[in-house]
Amino acid sequence: MSINIIDLGLKDYKETLNVQYDLIEKRKNNLINDTLILVEHNHVITAGRKTNQNNIIDKSLPIFYVERGGDVTYHGPGQLVGYPIIDISKSKDVNLFIRKIELFIINVLSKFQIVANTKEKHTGVWVDDKKIASIGIAFKNWISYHGFSINVNTNMSFFYKINPCGLEASVMTSMQLILNKEINIDEVKKVVSKLFTKYFDKI
Repeated sequence: MSINIIDLGLKDYKETLNVQYDLIEKRKNNLINDTLILVEHNHVITAGRKTNQNNIIDKSLPIFYVERGGDVTYHGPGQLVGYPIIDISKSKDVNLFIRKIELFIINVLSKFQIVANTKEKHTGVWVDDKKIASIGIAFKNWISYHGFSINVNTNMSFFYKINPCGLEASVMTSMQLILNKEINIDEVKKVVSKLFTKYFDKI
């Protein structure tokens, strides 16, 4: 069973959340294959189940309180967000699923000559001591939603409105900062689509 890739372009967070809810129901009823949504959002802050209110420093952006794990994060243009709608009812192994997402992102970044890694006790993907990708997942009937974000050409100043995942905003980085040039986000989408299928086609 191949994975569907849906590219929504630039889309508001609330609209995309409703797309996820719709696809979860369709996946539950076997009306669609496992699916990956790719999207960029307008500036928004999302707060997961473990959010500490003190980590929201500036409330000038829209804030959504959502079902995913983790603390507070920022999404905006230039950041590639992926929402996997994946049925893991065979394994029911949430930790394995998250670790596979980390490995998949590390592999994506390697295609752009960026050496990334994981960090113990900090879900996500790092380049040395800087965080380049965040992960926050939820499940409904063992179907995943919410997902991951990779900072491609992200305007990093917006992270200073929060303590991202409870960390100092200065810990965040992007592909653009590391490579010192603007990255073609469509090229990143192509690599993400190809490798995601490779990693999750037979989960």
